[in-house]
Amino acid sequence: MRSKVLTGFFWKFGETISSQLVSFILSIILARLLSPRDYGIVAIVNIFIIIANVFVTSGFGTSLIQKKEANEVDFSTIFYLSELMSLVIYVIIFFSAPAIASFYNNEDLIPVLRVFALQLPLSAFNSIQQAYISKHLMFKKVFISTTIASVLSGVIGIIMAYCSFGVWALVYQSLSNTILVSITLAAQIKWYPQLKFSWTAGKPLINFGWKILLTELLGQVFNQLRSLTLGKFYTASDLAYYNRGQRFPDLITTNIDSTVSTVLFPVLSGVNNDVARVKSVIRRAVKTSTFVIMPLLFGLAATAGPLIDVLLTKKWMQAVAYLQILAFSDVFDTVSGTNMQAIKALGRSDILLKLEFIKKPIYLVLLIIGISIDTYAVAYTMVIYNIVAVLVNMAPNKKLIGYSFKEQFSDILPALLNSTMMFIVVYTFGKLSTLSIPLTLIIQIILGVLVYVVLAHIFRLEALRTLREVITHDV
Repeated sequence: MRSKVLTGFFWKFGETISSQLVSFILSIILARLLSPRDYGIVAIVNIFIIIANVFVTSGFGTSLIQKKEANEVDFSTIFYLSELMSLVIYVIIFFSAPAIASFYNNEDLIPVLRVFALQLPLSAFNSIQQAYISKHLMFKKVFISTTIASVLSGVIGIIMAYCSFGVWALVYQSLSNTILVSITLAAQIKWYPQLKFSWTAGKPLINFGWKILLTELLGQVFNQLRSLTLGKFYTASDLAYYNRGQRFPDLITTNIDSTVSTVLFPVLSGVNNDVARVKSVIRRAVKTSTFVIMPLLFGLAATAGPLIDVLLTKKWMQAVAYLQILAFSDVFDTVSGTNMQAIKALGRSDILLKLEFIKKPIYLVLLIIGISIDTYAVAYTMVIYNIVAVLVNMAPNKKLIGYSFKEQFSDILPALLNSTMMFIVVYTFGKLSTLSIPLTLIIQIILGVLVYVVLAHIFRLEALRTLREVITHDV
């Protein structure tokens, strides 16, 4: 099991790093070629696609992973249900496009939304492929297919941007990526949908899955409310600056959090009858993930100005403040996610749903306050909300696995303190530097790495030893 976990982390992290790196490079190139308005249009459309994707990719696929002995009938049954759901959602989006465009006073949204939503049926198929892979911890295959798809779709997007396709370069880059991932995975794994369907097999999966679906739906709807309200009450460019600032910390949190969550859930589901073992795995995951993610986010905030200037040019400098605020906002995301994986693996999807009903009213109040002030206030309210959210998500595991608040904070504190000290050093150097902006950025990055690693050695952090095991493990 230990070998499988380490191997799973290695390949899943490699997959997310490769895909996000390609995506990041692509976004830099496209940001230079396209206008903030183009990004604003896609950001608005993406609100509805992300929410729609929850119906076709969440819940049911998770139930397949959580069930210990899921068979071909289970997989095929959930596949047909997911595909049916995706087609229904697409029809709704297709006919709702004019109303959405009218709401935002932008007729360009109609064709973009209708074409962009074509990825929904493919996403439904891909979600079952991903469930099969996670069930069997076959993350090397995801690494291969994601890397190929990211590179090829990136080339498509760049060529279209150079050929002045504008917003369509972003649309077809995303659409082609979904298509290519599904094709390359189909070529590698043995699972294909069969002509099998059973309500008897499907009912327990649906019973578990609908709570996960509703939980993630609530999460995504409320998360997208920021973009929805910013796009309505402010300009498309304001939304683009906010989203561009958010993109950098999201690049980090997506890599780390998705790796931890994707590998942890099938592993924990396999040992969910041993509470002590679940707690042990969760504690190590919290220590290791915060050790990695906190210095990256603090470092990102410290280097935000030079980073935006060098990578995106001065036309995007309004995104700097958003980047800094939202980097601090995401610091505890991986702790929230890890706690939720434990609850989910124990089969308590009902608790996850209850947590959303506790958190989301707080989110809504903070958003209303923020949107009534300005766009920066919206970002600041996210810092407050994420602190509240991590405390709420921690609470159930005190009873479920005996993981107390005191233990969790003691596991988080070393990385938090070291990251804070590193931030002070790197940020101060940036403010005092008289060197060129690119050279200042390079020195800041090197300085940040050295300071953090030295502090980790001085305080002999357990997470550093764990990472060495992962890196040196023969995979």
